[in-house]
Amino acid sequence: MELSRRTLLAGGLAAVVGGTVVACSSGMDTGSTKKNATGNLALWCWPGGLGKSVLDDTIAHFPDQNIKYSEVGGDFKQKLLTTFSGGTSIPDITGIKGEDIASLLPQASRFVDLKTIGADDAFLGQYLEWKVKQATTLDGKVLGIPIDIGPTALFYREDIFTAGGLPGDPKQIGEQLKTWDEFLQAGVELKAKNPKAFIVADAVDLYGTVVNQGTARYIDKDNKFIGDQDHIRKAWDTAVKAITLKVDGRTLGGSNDWNAGLDQGTVPTVVGAAWVALDIKAAAKTSVGKWRVAPTPGGAANFGGSFLAITKNAADPKAAFEVIKYMLSPDNEAKAFADAQIFPATPAAYDKPQLKAADPFFGGQVPIEVFGPAAQDIPIAYEAPLDAAIAVPFTDALKLVQVGKKTSDAAWAEAVAKAKQIGKRQGVQ
Repeated sequence: MELSRRTLLAGGLAAVVGGTVVACSSGMDTGSTKKNATGNLALWCWPGGLGKSVLDDTIAHFPDQNIKYSEVGGDFKQKLLTTFSGGTSIPDITGIKGEDIASLLPQASRFVDLKTIGADDAFLGQYLEWKVKQATTLDGKVLGIPIDIGPTALFYREDIFTAGGLPGDPKQIGEQLKTWDEFLQAGVELKAKNPKAFIVADAVDLYGTVVNQGTARYIDKDNKFIGDQDHIRKAWDTAVKAITLKVDGRTLGGSNDWNAGLDQGTVPTVVGAAWVALDIKAAAKTSVGKWRVAPTPGGAANFGGSFLAITKNAADPKAAFEVIKYMLSPDNEAKAFADAQIFPATPAAYDKPQLKAADPFFGGQVPIEVFGPAAQDIPIAYEAPLDAAIAVPFTDALKLVQVGKKTSDAAWAEAVAKAKQIGKRQGVQ
């Protein structure tokens, strides 16, 4: 699940995808196919990626598999690829982060197609369709089962809103701030009464959210660049409008100013994934009970969420799949949510007690009533392996607009030109 919980908000939102159907399976790098030793099932994940109680229970539930869990810190993807290249100590089961899945699908030959060992339509149907498709190659191979997802919502300070003349009730917020234009106008009204309160923490993050609300990104299924089209320009213009209206606080997510602003009211809103609640709770020392959750303006989006995959080196892929099935059952995904706010990818978990509980931090609100519908409304969009790299010129250019160093049109033209260059070097048409 980790993106990490800090760095995803720290300007990296645009490079991370919402619900996506991803790239092709090319077999570009077959890697080692030497089988691991039987009787010792190696499982890799990153810190915070799996619920501790679920992990401990799974290890105890499969004593014959002698599961050896390794918590791998740092750049997880790079360490996994290095291990693949070395050909030894490759795990049987590995986590794959949501932001890495698109770039790993062209290396599908390193992983087991889970449809060949029991992941039939009935089983996959337990999980949200858009999330399964994120780990599915264009030729139909399923490489991972979802650990979690990151449906977004609007976290906001009810006390700051009402003092600024805005509604405080989440249902009213959902009805009155359905669009980004309505949201930004509310920001103007709020700032008029409270000059220190910026309804947008960071316009660059806002850009990433709007991109993720769409059904297309920077490259289409035919490997053509589409980053200069209206769907990306709309996200750009929305972020620029926040800057122009001066409701952008330019506060980097996860920074000391961001943390302090959450508690002091200068950052009265966060549009973020369900797991961002942990960051808000960690920062908010005096505003407990003052926060609320409402639907994201403009529609549902997703940030983060990861998978468990089985490598071709697995000694017994079917046994490894049984471990995954158990660990990622609706009951266990609900337990993982209770452990560490790891939001389930299977809707059957949403009716479990762990998710139906009222949260005192949010004034007794039941957050699943917002996040559950959002999870099922996230759009399916295609993500190419190069999408994350092509997004960078856009976010970099938007930062120049944010600090007044470039006009919107000049920065946009520069971003498009640089993105096309990156794509062209990698064969994008």
